[in-house]
Amino acid sequence: MSKNDGMSYAPEGKPDPVVKPEEFVFAAAHLDHGHIHGQCNGLIEAGATLKWVYDPDPAKVEAFREKFGQVKVADSLDAILDDPGVHLVAAAAIPCDRGPLGCRVMKAGKDYFSDKTPFTRLEQLDDARKVVAETGRKHMVYYSERLHVESAMYAGDLVRDGVIGRVVQVLGLGPHRLRKPTRPDWFFRHEQYGGILCDIGSHQIEQFLFYSGARDATVTNAAVGNFNNPDKPELEDFGEASLVADNGTSDYFRVDWFTPDGLGTWGDGRTIILGTNGYIEMRKYINVATAPTGDHLYLVTHEGEQHLELAGKVGYKFFGQLILDCLNRTENAMTQAHAFKAAELCLKAQLAATRIA
Repeated sequence: MSKNDGMSYAPEGKPDPVVKPEEFVFAAAHLDHGHIHGQCNGLIEAGATLKWVYDPDPAKVEAFREKFGQVKVADSLDAILDDPGVHLVAAAAIPCDRGPLGCRVMKAGKDYFSDKTPFTRLEQLDDARKVVAETGRKHMVYYSERLHVESAMYAGDLVRDGVIGRVVQVLGLGPHRLRKPTRPDWFFRHEQYGGILCDIGSHQIEQFLFYSGARDATVTNAAVGNFNNPDKPELEDFGEASLVADNGTSDYFRVDWFTPDGLGTWGDGRTIILGTNGYIEMRKYINVATAPTGDHLYLVTHEGEQHLELAGKVGYKFFGQLILDCLNRTENAMTQAHAFKAAELCLKAQLAATRIA
């Protein structure tokens, strides 16, 4: 796992299988974003069996096989979709292609696990909702900044248990390192990546909905800008938005591509959850100038202050829950309504955004 590049960020945890070998089989397809490695790591650690990989680019397939050597190479996506033994297809296609790909996978009778952001247009979301209703298949989303971060998972337990009381506000900071020369062409084309609030903003909105317990929210303010990349005019290197949930909880988040080279990781991602009886701060990937490790959680309540170092202590329960949800047709890992609502709100924030630079 590279700490310098968020595009290749792929956490590895302790194996915690919930099924026996071959009991849950999945395939990987369309490897355009490095998050596919994190998606596969999580599923394999939870006991899933990776059978197939497909991408039209042989170089991407070969790089994937260097890590997952046991996988078979499919000569087409149809070869995967025609295999009755495959339960789920994990994919990290170009963002504008993720929605249509998911519909194709679900119509073939498979569950679908997409990298974020799952859609770049509201019409794609509408299509996916229809196909889910028609087929009964799952369209899950890899919102990795919560699902693959141990401090973020632990914070969810604290909120659920009422440790900080009722959640009043969620504040999210999602800076990323640009590393412009390493990015593919689609990364700089607005129609293909969807805009910064649609793309990395989707992490922030998903976390807001989860920690607040909200079912819906309204975008009250949004802005985007290109402050430092005039050679890439379609890139948005800064974005911010405010939302208010249906239960009164508020949210503000900022996302950007301004991580300095001197930082020891790809982004100083932080989340602060304010409650009526205390607050939580997560320093997800580094504790600046203090510790190079991630997963630091600060908890302040009426009882006092705590600093918890959670790396390697919590695990990533989402993946095992997802596998069991697919087998049992339950919704313990994430509800379909939640996955789609987060996607809907990031699209609405993007559409509402004022350009400030």
